[in-house]
Formats: sequence, C-alpha cells, structure tokens
Amino acid sequence: MLNTQEISNSAQSIARELGITKYDIYGSSVDETSVEVDNGEPKQVQASNRSSVIVRVWNEQEMVGVTTTTDLDIQGLQLALKTAQEASLLGNKDNPPEFSPEAKEPLPNVSDEVVEPAPVPVLMETLIKAEKTLLEAHPAIMGVPYNGLSQEDIARFYLNSDGALRQETRSYASIYLYSRTEQEGKKPRGASAMKISHGLSDLDIDGCLKEVTEKTISHINYQSIPSGKYRVVFSPTAFLSLISAFSNLFNAQNILDKQSLSTPESLGTEIASPLLCLCDNALHPDNIGAETFDGEGTPTRPVDIIKNGILTGLLHSTGTAKRMNSKPTGHANIGSKVTVGSHFYHVFTSEENAPQYSLDESENVILIDRLQALHAGVNALQGSFSLPFDGWLVNKGELISIDAATVAGDYLELLKSIICVETEAEVTPRGVCPRVWVNELSVTGE
Repeated sequence: MLNTQEISNSAQSIARELGITKYDIYGSSVDETSVEVDNGEPKQVQASNRSSVIVRVWNEQEMVGVTTTTDLDIQGLQLALKTAQEASLLGNKDNPPEFSPEAKEPLPNVSDEVVEPAPVPVLMETLIKAEKTLLEAHPAIMGVPYNGLSQEDIARFYLNSDGALRQETRSYASIYLYSRTEQEGKKPRGASAMKISHGLSDLDIDGCLKEVTEKTISHINYQSIPSGKYRVVFSPTAFLSLISAFSNLFNAQNILDKQSLSTPESLGTEIASPLLCLCDNALHPDNIGAETFDGEGTPTRPVDIIKNGILTGLLHSTGTAKRMNSKPTGHANIGSKVTVGSHFYHVFTSEENAPQYSLDESENVILIDRLQALHAGVNALQGSFSLPFDGWLVNKGELISIDAATVAGDYLELLKSIICVETEAEVTPRGVCPRVWVNELSVTGE
C-alpha cells in the first residue's frame, strides 16, 4: 500500500527544485478482487490495483493548476507537479481554492481495520454456494443473472506544503444478489439485496439470501392497481435514494452555483415535517466506509442538515464555507473544480411522542421497496419526480406485489407530507434509515 511519508518527502524535494512554494496532493490506492458465477460455474474473476492522485499547485498570483496521475514514483510526481505548475498560469482568478484551515487539526479517533483478504477459491466457493441456496429457495426462481462477491483494501492520503499529512486504510467485503423468476403465463420478476462488512468472515451472506428470497417470492403473485392518490411508505433504501437525488437541497456548492432547490436564505426555514431529522455522518458506527478526512484534509464530522423539519446545516468545502461565512464540514472532493458530496446519511425522528403507524393495521397503503430510473425520472432543479418502483399494496399486513406502477410528486411537498418516521432503523450501504410514511402521493398503475 501507499507510503505517505515517502511521497511527502519526494514531493518536498521536487517542489524545491521546481521553485514551487505552495501545493497539495490527495490520492488513493485500491486493491480489489471480485468474482461472479453462473449456474454453479465461475463466470468471471477480476483483480486490480488502482491508484489515483490529484496534484494542485499555486503560483505567485495565487492561481491554481490541477493535474492527475496514477504514477507515484519520483518521475511521476515530478511530471505531475511540473504540469500543475504550468497549468496554474491558466487558473481561474474567481474564488480560487485555498488550503483548508483544518488540514492539520487532529482527526477523529476511528480505528483503521484492515482484514486479510480471502483467497479467490474461497470467494468463488462462497458465491457458488449462495447462488445454489437461492435457486433452491423456490421453484419459480430460475436464475441469479447478476451477482458478485468482492473484497477491497483502500488507502487514502492528503498532504500539503504547509505540513499537513493524513492517511487512512480500510478493508471492505460485499455481496450482491439479483434473482429472476420465470413462470408460464406470467411476467418475469426479480429482486435484489446487498450486504457489506469489513471482511468476508463477518459478511452477512445469510441475511442477504433471506432478504432477496423473501422479496422474490413476494413478487411472484402480482396484480395491477388503479391509478390514484395513495398513502405511501418508503423503505429505507427508497427514501435514501430520494434524499440523494435531491441532495442539491443542502449542498453549498449547488446553492452558490444556483443549481439548488435552496438559497442561502433557506437556512433556518422549515422545509419538512417536524417529524424529520437528517444528519450526514461519515463517522456513524454503522458506516463500514467511514472516512476521517475529505479531499482537502478537513476532518469529517456529524452535520445536522434537517432538525425537526428545519434546514439547519449545509455540506461545505473550504471554498463554499468561506463564501458563505461558515466552516468547512469535511465534504470536499478535489479535482479540476472542488465539489461537495455527502458521506453517510442518518434519518430519524426526535419527537418522543411522534405518531406511529403499522402496516399490520393499515389498509390500501403502498409500500415502495426500490425506486427505478432515478437518472431519468428526477428533475432535481424543479423538485419534481416520476419514478417506476418495485413495491406492494398492503392491506392489514397482507402484501400484494404491484405489477407495474409509477409514483410522482414534488419533493418539497413530499417532505412536508411526512406523517410518520418509524423508530426501527435499517442499515444500508447509503445510510441508516427507518421506513418513512407520506400522507398522499400520485400513483399511476396499469
């Protein structure tokens, strides 16, 4: 893996030779192994080592040049620093990036957990066994066309000419299963599930199999529903998909670029039901992919975005924080332009006496499991969405799979129409979230 101190020493030496006084470097290295199977036989084995390094150089006029490289030896660093130095002559004079004022602050105390990777034959055997178990779960399940078991080690680092030096390493393992049914006279149906952990030994493969099996079987006997207004319950995965699709609402860079549903004046205003609280927390204990610093070296931290329906915080880089008289929050991604991105969402309610609803007692309620076509069915600048979904019509605990339907609405109106945030949360790769009930949405059936 990366030797960050060696990279730092080399960068200092090269910068002196080139007359560069101000620079920073962010990079990562990924060692990944993944396998796929098909009907009990190996289908694909992939192994890769990927490195990505971004170098920024400031000139005497404080204009910045940026370049990327995958070569971390002396020659590669020298070429990258020289190229960035030359590019700085063409740098943007408007709001040039700066070092994070927190790039040398202490990092959160999160242990780096690196797990010894399992051999490829073990990965293959494990996935073949999982596929066999899924195929035998029900006669209608005829294939697992999409599947994968992977493990990877990731190392990240940040350093700058002002003496900042950060690094961290992590290990991950994940499994993905997508089943498909075939029955005479019926449309093919499918379902998927994914689990992630630090290593293969603690990967919840049985939980993944249970989830995908139950979903697949529940979709076999489907029926059409009439179009109309329905009370809708979003699964954790579905609700977090919506939050991500409309993340410009709390992204400071989007707000400054006027590509957001919010404005700088939106802070402190009510944008959702008082039942809703939303936090972005890279350090959440359930976040397998925890990151302790961002692309500018700023330590990550929990950021309250929505508290009891009020927009209380935004995600910032160093540049957006300066322009909006705030502080960086550890959400910067550096590149030719510094962007802002989320880490790990946490959705909950802080209302002690919040109303609670039960699917076992409700009638004519739609439970949405997964939203589809988010790339095409969302207008993030207007706040509108129209999305096909997988889900069920629920009547007093009885789930009937919906043949084909689309849910549509306005995102800001949806947030204000939330009538219940359940107390029991589920951990997903994107965040921690319970089921969320929305009073009424338009659903178009067949």
